[in-house]
Amino acid sequence: MYTSVLDFLDKSSCEYFDKIIYRDSQQGLTFNEFNNMTKAIGTWLIGKVKAGQPVSVLSGRTVVTPVCYLGIVRAGCFYAPMDASMSKTRLNQILGVINSDIMLVDKEHLELAKSLEYNGEIVVIEEVLNAKENEALLQEARSKITEYSPLYVIFTSGSSGVPKGVITSHYSLMCYLDGLNEVIDVNDTDVLGSQSPLDYIAAIRDIYLPIMTGAETVIIPKNEFAMGGKLFDTLNEYKITTLCWSAAGMEVPAKLGAFDETVPKYLKKVVFSGSVLPGKYLKIWQENLPQVMLVNQYGPTEATASCTYHVVKEKATEETVLSIGRPYKHYGIVLLSEDDNEVPQGETGEICVTGPGLALGYYGAREQTEKCFIQNPLNRNYSELLYKTGDLGRIEKDGNLTFLGRKDRQIKHMGHRVELAEIEIAALKVPTVEECCSLYDAGKKHIYLFYVGEAEQKGLVLHFRKNMPPFMVPRKVIQLDEMPRLPNGKPDMQRMKEYFK
Repeated sequence: MYTSVLDFLDKSSCEYFDKIIYRDSQQGLTFNEFNNMTKAIGTWLIGKVKAGQPVSVLSGRTVVTPVCYLGIVRAGCFYAPMDASMSKTRLNQILGVINSDIMLVDKEHLELAKSLEYNGEIVVIEEVLNAKENEALLQEARSKITEYSPLYVIFTSGSSGVPKGVITSHYSLMCYLDGLNEVIDVNDTDVLGSQSPLDYIAAIRDIYLPIMTGAETVIIPKNEFAMGGKLFDTLNEYKITTLCWSAAGMEVPAKLGAFDETVPKYLKKVVFSGSVLPGKYLKIWQENLPQVMLVNQYGPTEATASCTYHVVKEKATEETVLSIGRPYKHYGIVLLSEDDNEVPQGETGEICVTGPGLALGYYGAREQTEKCFIQNPLNRNYSELLYKTGDLGRIEKDGNLTFLGRKDRQIKHMGHRVELAEIEIAALKVPTVEECCSLYDAGKKHIYLFYVGEAEQKGLVLHFRKNMPPFMVPRKVIQLDEMPRLPNGKPDMQRMKEYFK
């Protein structure tokens, strides 16, 4: 296995010189063009920022974004991606955690970058794409990269109200993609259709599989996902063979009746993750694409992306709930009881992950890292990290893993991990909200906020829209005269769940 992702990039840029690696609605880049641009950015960054330091990136869904990411890596640094569609509040929170000296931004979002609470240097990506490369400097920077050097930091929802930056190493990423590709076998004949925001964990497949295999990625315009027939037309136009989408992304074309208009005729492999795909939508995909390989993935960002998989062979019904399968190569799964003993087969326990696919921890949060990434309690003989997911599961008789929900109040919603406590913290920043409680209706996939106070519901919704990502905005905001409580004084969540009916 190579030391870093740059080893793959060097190899693929030679082997696939004039072949397209990334394409958006405006342009396509060959492997050679992409490689040269990363070297230009890398050379420019060297001397601006020390090796091993983070660089913030604010950009959209264009080919410029992966160029920027790998350019930062060329400089011996790691990147902290941010989606330009996030609220300013969220962006400022991430910038506060990462505290980088430089922010690279695409020209489209320069004004947004200038409006943020950021004191470092803001640099337009497009203005350094043609910087003169210096191979000697690049090699020197590269010599400082090891397998365990940070590659990127991706931010997830945090229970304290501050996003958590999960640090992934070169080695962890390579382990995950090696395991994934053993199952789906992406090669240089494949074309991937990118659905996820490029700062989101699911996008690493679209970014790095081409670098590692010679495949091509087409970055599909975001608006097309609300146009079912148009979306499938795009898949056909670019002869897309492989989709690595969120389960929520899979639902949309099925809901919109896209299959009534056309069928993605080149599609061979579909990998989905992030949440549970309802049986009724899985059934639509199966009925219209019976020859396509469907793979259900499971795993947290702390395990790089997904750590288990299930190749769907069963015929789906509306009641189907898919298994999350078995661990990928390089991963181990154990189920632990509350007292950290392994639970017997068939019993419920917390899903815990081991192996080199684990992240390095949380950026700037050593205490939190040590709390969540612990010594495997089943191994007393040598050091072995284990990550407790907070998810509950059960190993069935056939050895497959069944997902049984959250142990705490973290949820999966629209493909994103969300701490309900973070929603409550945001609500309490409104002076006229006295107290509140956020709940999730998994059946309807609605986030609820119950509150006591004089705040108007409409104003509260606008507050969320302004300060939080769209996927965290409550669908239902309900004003209560008083908070229902249990004898111990805690909110009576079961009484509030009556509103779900």
